[in-house]
Amino acid sequence: MDDLNWMQIVSALALVMFIVILFPATLDKLKNSPQGTSQEWMSFISVLVVILLFIAFLISLV
Repeated sequence: MDDLNWMQIVSALALVMFIVILFPATLDKLKNSPQGTSQEWMSFISVLVVILLFIAFLISLV
């Protein structure tokens, strides 16, 4: 493994800062977010299935 250079150290520090700053905000958003209805979840799942089928179709063409 290569020695750590200054760019890797700065990147690691930036990653830690992002985690420290964004983690509390993310927890707050998760606690105070509205709950989805059954119909909304079914719409989300149906779109996800269509996307996955399209990706599988594209892979089968290769």
